[in-house]
Amino acid sequence: MNPTPPFSGLDPDCILNAIDSTGLRASGSLLALNSYENRVYQVGIDDAAPVVVKFYRPERWSEAAILEEHAFLAELTGLEIPVVAPLLLGGQSLHSFQGFRFALFPRRGGRAPELDDAQTLEWLGRFLGRIHAVGAVRPFAHRPTLDIASFGEQSLAYLLENNWLPPELTETYRSVALQALEGVRRCYDRAGSVGSLRLHGDCHGGNILWTDDGPHFVDFDDCRMGPAIQDLWMCLSGEREDRSRQLADLLAGYEEFCEFDYRELHLIEALRTLRLLHYSAWLARRWHDPAFPVAFPWFGSQRYWQDRILELREQVALLDEPPLWVVP
Repeated sequence: MNPTPPFSGLDPDCILNAIDSTGLRASGSLLALNSYENRVYQVGIDDAAPVVVKFYRPERWSEAAILEEHAFLAELTGLEIPVVAPLLLGGQSLHSFQGFRFALFPRRGGRAPELDDAQTLEWLGRFLGRIHAVGAVRPFAHRPTLDIASFGEQSLAYLLENNWLPPELTETYRSVALQALEGVRRCYDRAGSVGSLRLHGDCHGGNILWTDDGPHFVDFDDCRMGPAIQDLWMCLSGEREDRSRQLADLLAGYEEFCEFDYRELHLIEALRTLRLLHYSAWLARRWHDPAFPVAFPWFGSQRYWQDRILELREQVALLDEPPLWVVP
């Protein structure tokens, strides 16, 4: 039996009535925004600016974990760090309606940052340093840690145990993924005992919006504990020389506010490898959501898994190369 789709019943009437339940009055204007893990909409409000509402995926996070995300955002906002925090309505940031938990956010526009520009990267680095300086003050109590077990080992086990791969490619994928995980462990061994702090967790260019006033950071839905480099490496692209220069620019700003442990550079390819494994398992775990087959029709095809095998083989080689390095 197929499970009930997670957002079954979240129709326009439900969305608008949920907004009204907070004391705001929805005008009826409703625009779906790009999101798969949750459901996010821009909603018009009578006699006020539109808001963005995020309906959290049922059963993904506990209420305590969601409130911890909100508390982190409030902490950052209180220090004038440019993140988009949920609105407080009736003293609450998290609301519930007909079994759906949701939060309302102010609408904030912007464009993608120019991640090959030195000044842009240094500016981003300063704010990431400020976020991490706050994130290092105390740990999360209810949110997870980015680690080899949850992102790597459990992702591989889920894919294999639930027969997501074509039979003729299963053993090849298993073998190369296990090789990759061994390489990841060696990277962690070389890095040694690095610290862990509260992170954005998914700090790619799509979650950074730029205006003439600079950057602001959105979508802390994946915030968790982990090494600082997790919020830096996804801003890097291009050849090794390009990435080294970009990292130097980021760290030039970052270290104005937060000390960086350069041993974490050993973890860049390890974290990239864990993300690749986790992404395939994430698609598989969400396949019962009707939005996923529509958005990712290529997932599960033989070509998809052949490409993933090639990708992991490339990572196996990179995991034992000298790390990207920037002189402190």
